[in-house]
Amino acid sequence: MDADLKPYDRMKDSGVESLGEAPSHWQVWKLKHWLSMNQQTLSENTDPNYAFDYLDIGSVGTGKLAAPPERFLFRNSPSRARRVVRSGDTIMSTVRTYLKAVWYSNSESSDLIASTGFAVLTPRSSTCPKFVNYLCQSDHFTDRVTANSVGIAYPAISESKLAGFEVAVPPLSEQTAIARFLDHATERIDRYIQTKEKLIALLEEQQQVVVYETVTGRIDVRTGRPYPTYKPSGVDWLGKLPEHWQVVRNGRLFAQRNEVGFPDLPILEVSLRSGVRIREFNRSGRKQVMSDRDMYKRAAKGDIAYNMMRMWQGAVGVAPVDGLVSPAYIVARPLPETEPRFFDQLFRTSTYMAEVDRYSRGIVKDRNRLYWEDFKQLPSPCPPPHEQVLIANAIDNTAQSTSNSIRDARQLMKLATDFRHRLTNDTVTGKLDVRNAVACLPDISMAAQ
Repeated sequence: MDADLKPYDRMKDSGVESLGEAPSHWQVWKLKHWLSMNQQTLSENTDPNYAFDYLDIGSVGTGKLAAPPERFLFRNSPSRARRVVRSGDTIMSTVRTYLKAVWYSNSESSDLIASTGFAVLTPRSSTCPKFVNYLCQSDHFTDRVTANSVGIAYPAISESKLAGFEVAVPPLSEQTAIARFLDHATERIDRYIQTKEKLIALLEEQQQVVVYETVTGRIDVRTGRPYPTYKPSGVDWLGKLPEHWQVVRNGRLFAQRNEVGFPDLPILEVSLRSGVRIREFNRSGRKQVMSDRDMYKRAAKGDIAYNMMRMWQGAVGVAPVDGLVSPAYIVARPLPETEPRFFDQLFRTSTYMAEVDRYSRGIVKDRNRLYWEDFKQLPSPCPPPHEQVLIANAIDNTAQSTSNSIRDARQLMKLATDFRHRLTNDTVTGKLDVRNAVACLPDISMAAQ
């Protein structure tokens, strides 16, 4: 299909600097002469019990919904809920235009209402609705909207300015061909991206299984099989353990480190996904922390640090360098023959986090804290020291391999997304002729367009 995409044979100067050249048979129209804008708006006299689905600016991304519409009765709706959206309309944000919020409505519902922060573009009889949608999604168009917006914090474009935009428009049959081509290409690219998303989810799930099975003794990393013999652990959530493993309370594995007065060390934070890392600040955040450094605790390289209020969610990790952590953190110094990397992985398994939740205390559940005295009492499976290291190394190796595979998948997703954007840009602006390519596509109904 891609081999059939070629430049148009005859081009001409569009007469509009921002458009440049266009196919010679395309015409230049002002948006307001080509489309209808904001034809219908709810009035203040609307029935208070009228129910509708509402789209706010934050609900719309470029070409898709970032969040589903919210259901309202008119009497309870936001004051900006006024723009009536019909099937075949394209809506485009006129406020916070850097979001490039553009979406095509293919809903037959008559009760879809958008914020007055959108322009509603309704096609006329000489217009293919889907072509309008793709044109407005193109970087060429959205960049012009952004460039013509006024304001720093919340840039916006006036409706009159948007209505005056000049666009190069092909004949209706060609609009339909371009829309059909992009529908077909987008569907294929989206399927490809979805397969990569599923692959990433499977890789992440597989890594979680590897961690759980190795840190709880289900699998011996040296053989890839279960251990020869097991014994009851005496801990309900743990079940059986390898014969030579022990169950040890954390107080025998770690000692609390509670040291302050190291203002020159970097600030560390705990991420739910990546453990402990050096914190990056904006200017305001850095200024606030600089004044509080004397209250921050020292965590030595190799210490376990956890957020007391979020340990049950996996906010725990090994300090990669000597640094400072918030007073809301607990710092646990590993005792001799304790490999912190092994226990870091154990502490972030779902079963252990559930046990942490049970040991945490507080008035409100989602504000419960795991204090040091409670952390000390938590039982943990404990293999011999050399085996802790073997398991930690094996997990690190599989995690690196998984991370590489996920990185590669995400890179391919980005390339596919970039290709889709480039294809949209080049076809709706007349850089590539899709007519021969469309002739080779399966014969599908264009009724929805």
